[in-house]
Amino acid sequence: MLTTFGMVFLAELGDKTQLATFAFSADSNSRLSVFLGSASALVLTSLLAVVFGALMGKIIPPAYLRMGAGVLFLVLGVWMLVRGL
Repeated sequence: MLTTFGMVFLAELGDKTQLATFAFSADSNSRLSVFLGSASALVLTSLLAVVFGALMGKIIPPAYLRMGAGVLFLVLGVWMLVRGL
């Protein structure tokens, strides 16, 4: 649980979701509603990832899923670098 928390926490720092939440908070009079909306969205997307990850883990061996995720991250990273130039 601590490993998952740490990895997700570090992955979320400075990403577009956090920046969007920052912008909503700066423009809102109700920071609590921004926090609750943002936290709820993160919880829901995490729930979807766990459910679909568990389903995919029954169909595809976990080693292949990790390898596929790694390749996808690399491809997207290269694509973003090339597209950004």
